[in-house]
Formats: sequence, structure tokens, C-alpha cells
Amino acid sequence: MMKTLLLTLQPLTAFATPPHGDTLFGQLCWALRHRMGETWLSERLRGYADGDPFLVVSDLLPAGYWPRPALPPAEGADDKEEKKRNWLPRQEWHRPLAEWLTHCDAEKNFHPPGRTNRPHPHNAINRLTGTTGKAGFAPYAVEQSWFPPESRLELWLLHDPQRVDQETILAAVGAVGLTGFGKDASIGLGKFSVESVAESALPRQEGSNAWLTLGFCAPQGLGFDARRSFYHLFTRFGRHGDVAALTGSVFKSPILLARAGAVLTPPAPLPPPPFAGQGLGGNGTISKAIPAAVHQGYAPVAGIRVDWEAMNHG
Repeated sequence: MMKTLLLTLQPLTAFATPPHGDTLFGQLCWALRHRMGETWLSERLRGYADGDPFLVVSDLLPAGYWPRPALPPAEGADDKEEKKRNWLPRQEWHRPLAEWLTHCDAEKNFHPPGRTNRPHPHNAINRLTGTTGKAGFAPYAVEQSWFPPESRLELWLLHDPQRVDQETILAAVGAVGLTGFGKDASIGLGKFSVESVAESALPRQEGSNAWLTLGFCAPQGLGFDARRSFYHLFTRFGRHGDVAALTGSVFKSPILLARAGAVLTPPAPLPPPPFAGQGLGGNGTISKAIPAAVHQGYAPVAGIRVDWEAMNHG
């Protein structure tokens, strides 16, 4: 039985990596390995690729908001403008799905304000000479996400208390926040603190007949109704992190994932589970260098009710 926690996080620096759950899961596994040992982690990962995860984490979501469902736009809608309004305020959750779009908003309009993305200049350095090399000045830009002081992020975290207790998993989250999440953590980016932790329950609309994902997931081959499932695809070109990044074989095999906000519909009405998707890897398919490597293809889900007849998909 998975236990569900809702963490409120305070960003302390800019982020150079989009805060997606699959990336965070990987860093949490490394933090747990350092804290508890490789054997301990290997035992927890048993069954991970067979539908039995010990840990599932969402994307880091703007506090008080849900990702907009990836349903087709209404007929005659301005698709370009609609794409910018990709967050639903939590207080509007109770409304029928057909009304959600009128209440969705872009992050730039949040109160308090949400993140802003800005290019940050870098320059290529020859690590052997410590200079820019013979080619001279070689600038490039890395996009960074900046957060105002009052901005907060929320993380939905599901864990099996029989395999990892709350104290241990929260210590791992704190360690990631202290050292930094994602790219350029070595120069101070991606830092955050845990402001609050609460036991919570993922929401379920009355009469739920579909699932809304709160992070990247891998739904392929799981029997969802293809006519009534909608998502935006993302190809993950993953890399090994932590000490594995020093092995000389840092790249993983590409993975096809569905972004947060995917609408997944089971072939028959089922109560929404706490998570959907599947664990990837564990058998050399993700990494030839580290055959046991796995990738989070699970995501926490909320239950939603879609009027398929009204959408002409019935």
C-alpha cells in the first residue's frame, strides 16, 4: 500500500534542468544509495520494472496548480494561445472538465508570480588548458528557470512504507535540495529546501473515468483506450548522474515518454490508482554500461471525469 505525501518546496536558486519527476527520481536513487548503500537500493528496486515501484514522484508543480489535461482543443479555439494556458488553479478542480480551460492560466500570470525562463551565457572551456582554446571566444546559452522569493513548488511523493520509511525518503529529498537538482548543480543551481510535508490524497472527481498524470510516464503497451487517451510526447535522451557520469559511458538509450497532463483512459471503468505507467530498464535496455539501471516511467495520477459524448469521442 503506497503512502502519499505532498511536499512544499522553496526554490533557493535558478534551475538549469526542467524539474521533471523522472529526473528527480534518478537523483533520489543516488541520494538513497549514498545514505543507505548499494545493496539496500538494489533490494528496493526489485520488481521496479514489473509494476511494483517502491517510490514514485511527480514533476515539481507550481504550488496550488494542476497540469492542464492534454485533451484536443475546442473547435474554433486559438490553439497558439491555449497552449500558454497550461495550469489549472487548484480551487477550480471541482468544476466540470469542460469548464477548466476558461480557468487555466499561464505561469507568468500567477499570483504570487511563477517562474520565468531566461537564457544564461556560457563559454566553452578546454579543461586541459583552462582556456577557451585556439578557436577563441565560443559562447553559448543555457536556459535557466528563475523563481521569485515567494514562489513555491509542490511535489507529490508516493512511497511504500514497508520498503522505505518517510524519514529516509525525506532525508534523500533534502540531500538533493542541498546539493542541487539537475544540470549545473556544481555551480550552485537547482537548490531548494523542504518547507512543509503533509500526508495527503490525490484528488478524484466524482464518477472518474480517466486519469490525469502529474509527471512524465510511459503508458505504452498497458492497454489504455487509444481513442480516449491523449498526451504530448517527449523523447528523453538520458544521461547517468553522480559517480556514474565519470564512467566514460554517460549516455542512456532514448526513451519515449508522455508529458505531465496526459489523459489515460482504461478499457473498462476502474477506480483511479495512485499511479500509472511502468518502470523501464533493469535488463540492459536503458544502459549498456550499467545494465541494472532503471528509469521512472510511473507518475502519480488524479481521477477526472471526461464527458466523451460531448467531445464526440463516444
